Amino acid sequence: MSSPPLPEVVVKNRFLGFLIWQSITSSAVFILFKTLLLSPITYTNLAPPSILSFVAFLIFHLSQLFFTASLSLLSSPQPYSPASPLQLAVSLLLFLFVSSDSFSSRDFRRRANLSLSFFLFLVAAAISGFLSVICLCGWANYSSDGVQLIGRVGFRGFTFGLLYACFYIYKRRWVLEFPIIQRPPFFSFKMNLPSAIKQALKLSSTAYLFSAVLLVFLPNQFKSYVTMKNFIIEQIILYFGSFSVFLCWELSHHLHQVLHTKRFIFAPPKGSAAAETNPSEPLLSALEESSPGSLPQFLAYLDLCMVCENNVATWRRAAFFEETGETYKRVVAVCLRPLEQLASTLGKGFETHSDDKTYQQHNQLQLQTDPQQDSKYYEALNNFQQCAWCARTVVFLTARSHKEDRFGVAQLSGSNTAVISTLLSCLLAVEALMGKKTNVHTPHQLMGPGGIKWATLNTGRRDVAVAKKRSGPIYSKAYAMADVLKTSIYCIISAFHDEMLTSDKAGLLEKDWLISGKPHFGSRELLLQKLHLFLDFRAS
Repeated sequence: MSSPPLPEVVVKNRFLGFLIWQSITSSAVFILFKTLLLSPITYTNLAPPSILSFVAFLIFHLSQLFFTASLSLLSSPQPYSPASPLQLAVSLLLFLFVSSDSFSSRDFRRRANLSLSFFLFLVAAAISGFLSVICLCGWANYSSDGVQLIGRVGFRGFTFGLLYACFYIYKRRWVLEFPIIQRPPFFSFKMNLPSAIKQALKLSSTAYLFSAVLLVFLPNQFKSYVTMKNFIIEQIILYFGSFSVFLCWELSHHLHQVLHTKRFIFAPPKGSAAAETNPSEPLLSALEESSPGSLPQFLAYLDLCMVCENNVATWRRAAFFEETGETYKRVVAVCLRPLEQLASTLGKGFETHSDDKTYQQHNQLQLQTDPQQDSKYYEALNNFQQCAWCARTVVFLTARSHKEDRFGVAQLSGSNTAVISTLLSCLLAVEALMGKKTNVHTPHQLMGPGGIKWATLNTGRRDVAVAKKRSGPIYSKAYAMADVLKTSIYCIISAFHDEMLTSDKAGLLEKDWLISGKPHFGSRELLLQKLHLFLDFRAS
């Protein structure tokens, strides 16, 4: 049996499939609106209807393919921030006259590519709207001058495309949203069909009115009509045509989301030689070798999470617990890496004492109210989907190792301590970003078994800062991330509660469940106190 295709081949095949299905939906919309709605009230003396309709059909398809290609170029599973025009101009000047290192930063190149993709998408949507509306509405000879007609209709189609592209970018619809429950593609697309029609109706109505206002400022030769009847017919045809174009774009958007977020199984066929010897290698290769933040890597993380969380492919999860322990360590390492990066990125903005015992809440709040720091933290939390998958993967894998790990590789490899320490560090960093104060207390200051005190500062200025933080977009993202992390830690606590209590009574809880080195955020004392809170089910 053949081995599974490479991740790049998977994305390419899905793009080709998307083009095919998009062509089918566009053809259906074109035939429906052109034949049943527009043709009865349009006529032409320029050419036979069959030839003219075929030419319009071809041009309409080319315009939709142009829009589809730009949509696929723009889409990304991770919501990066684009570079501003000023940043691009300054970097270009530095590149031309000072140094060639202005584009050396990987992060800046990614942001510059996203800005370029935005520009290309605007152009593609405008051209697609111009050609599509003309093909649907511009062939009817209900005015004395066909050039004037094409000018009016084409201008409004151009406006439709620009408005849709601006709305698409502003609403960040270019970000791929992976569904919580994976359904068959046809069923998912059918579920999105009513919302696509409703959204197309809203957008077409708004764009129609806006373009009608802009049409007033066109030269007079583009506003002349033979009779009032021609004017009314043109407006009716234009409205139905604009709705059909917006509907094609909405269907393409939903179809793109459904096909590209569908789960792909990175595993050899069950029963093959590869499945018997090394069934985890295709998945691990996709995780380790794919570009960070790319669609193949996200698909690999999704597949890994579903394998660890569900009992559908237990033979694949059993292969993670092979005797050498190398596979298990590789799986845990690729899942902890995004969480470690999140904790480290958030920790860079927080100043600490040299002994790492008290975190300066005042400095944290000053950093949080700084717009530049807000943007930095917002970008760090943009990777929420991947971090959530990673947390769920390592948690379910650790919890299931309690019964499924026959060789004890999870404990012997030190992966359990790494998982608990990383999750606690990441949770402390996220909660510090939310405005919570974390202090290490001496034994006589301990408040309950957890020994950790959460409080906001009492001064009015700092309370205002915390309130401002809770009303901002960063707080909602941090709250969602903290909820995932707390649920994940409680899952491990529930699976190993008896063992942890035994270690705690023997004074070995820190040694058995926390790493010996410095955590990515906080100190070992903080992690231990936080672990006590979870162990007593008091963390909130």
